[in-house]
Amino acid sequence: MYIKEIKDMINLMNENNLTELEIEKEGLKIRLKRASSGVYEKALEYAPSPQDAGRETLELIKEAAGKKNVVEIKAPMVGTFYRTPSPEAPPYINIGDMVEPGQVICIIEAMKLMNEIKSEVKGKVVDIQVENAEPVEFGQTLFMVELS
Repeated sequence: MYIKEIKDMINLMNENNLTELEIEKEGLKIRLKRASSGVYEKALEYAPSPQDAGRETLELIKEAAGKKNVVEIKAPMVGTFYRTPSPEAPPYINIGDMVEPGQVICIIEAMKLMNEIKSEVKGKVVDIQVENAEPVEFGQTLFMVELS
């Protein structure tokens, strides 16, 4: 199971107001559970199999999703997501970085216009849910930030 599949499951839960979702695939059992407040209490219950090589990645997702005060920064428009101001430049933010309100965190290109997206919260980036140059939909989660 890939990280993208897990992120899609979390998005499915958010879009449909589900509080719990359990899926088993290829010996890997994932149970996502969200408190009524919207905070993920117990994100993954993990049943490892001998052929599972991605345990470390899943543990990182569990850690990030289980944090209190984690908010989603969502796409304000449809377009193409860019983490950098230009192909040779470093990303605006990375996992583990602190962000401040008003800080540029990415660009969304829409109709040949480059729109700077700014953070509205202060906190630590715990997950980036979109790959560079990937199309995004309105309301799609881009970043997960633990408030500080």
